[in-house]
Amino acid sequence: MAVTLSATLAANEDIDRRRRAGERVLHLAFGEAGLPVHPALRDKLAAASERNGYGPVAGTSGLRAAAAGYWTRRGLPTDPDLVVSGPGSKSLLYGLLLAIGGDIVLPMPSWVSYAAQADLVGARPILVPAPPGEGGVPDPDLVAEEVRRARAAGRTVSSLLVTLPDNPTGRLATPETVARLVDVARELDLTIISDEIYRDLVHDPALPYTSPADLAPERTLVTTGLSKSLALGGWRIGVARLPEGGHDLRARLLAVASEIWSAPAAPVQEAAAYAFGDPPELTERIASSRRLHGVVARAVHERFVAAGARVDAPQGGFYLYPDLSHLRLGGSAELTKILLEEHGIGVLPGHAFGDDPAAARVRVAVSLLYGDTAEERMAALASPDPLRLPWIAQNLDFLTTGLRELSLTRRGTAGALAATPSHG
Repeated sequence: MAVTLSATLAANEDIDRRRRAGERVLHLAFGEAGLPVHPALRDKLAAASERNGYGPVAGTSGLRAAAAGYWTRRGLPTDPDLVVSGPGSKSLLYGLLLAIGGDIVLPMPSWVSYAAQADLVGARPILVPAPPGEGGVPDPDLVAEEVRRARAAGRTVSSLLVTLPDNPTGRLATPETVARLVDVARELDLTIISDEIYRDLVHDPALPYTSPADLAPERTLVTTGLSKSLALGGWRIGVARLPEGGHDLRARLLAVASEIWSAPAAPVQEAAAYAFGDPPELTERIASSRRLHGVVARAVHERFVAAGARVDAPQGGFYLYPDLSHLRLGGSAELTKILLEEHGIGVLPGHAFGDDPAAARVRVAVSLLYGDTAEERMAALASPDPLRLPWIAQNLDFLTTGLRELSLTRRGTAGALAATPSHG
């Protein structure tokens, strides 16, 4: 089995090397939340620093109860006994793939680690395009056809996965699409994995949000964590809400967890239990983060639109997925290389997300534009108009210039081709 470094982590390390070497690179390639730790969380972690025992595999009772309360307040009544914690939702997703077994249906495009994890556990992902204008969900009309075809060929297809809202597109599937997908899952007896780590970062709180667990609690498991909403990526903590009656699945997941990570870090669990309680100071921080992500993502969206890209407006998280095929500079790998090496703009190629390599689509993450220091990032959080802060304005100007030069490169290439004498 050929295993390579995750595309997001590889790009982050490459850009860091380039920056250390003195290159000016606009870092739009990494899904880091880009914000400081809230002092209250730092205090909770420090207070629990001497808790060095392993603890229960599923996580402490306090954390599981807090996570159950988190979901219950969002309309999903939750039994703490059906909550499992792990060192990040990414680890939990891997454990769940092992515990569920069989092949899995994924949206195309989708986060780079879903298909990679499926490969690692010996499953074969079935990539199904998302409906036009949406992201994070496989098109319900195509799922049934693909699953029946795979099963007719002797494959065991057990699950499908959605991301609400989505990485890489920044879009949120409509309640209607989610409902149609749930109907297909029931018809085909598929377990639904709903990755909702960006749920609290939907830019417009009035935008309708439907989790598959709202409609099919008996077959939906939900994962989330604190790495995005509270910028705790390095703390590695996540939780999974298992389906109603999912005690057998819980036993299988805990068996996997016991052999891979034993138990989540005890001090981090204490801080996470506090965070999942939705204390006012943290809900205020999340609201400020959500506003900042939305403002900057929309500003970046405007610049790609001005450059002629086809790109849906972002609705959640800190991502966009522009299509620059009109420039005819090659597929996603070629475009990514040109942007980085000739214009100092680091993005991720769409093919890393399972997309067609010939399509000139790239994933753009805006969350590292907020500043290079904790002071700058806090200023961005607090500012009523973060786009006017000098460092953010400079980053946006750099992006505008790079995209303009990229378009001029295309026109220059076209002109050169037109001027080339024919030898036919």
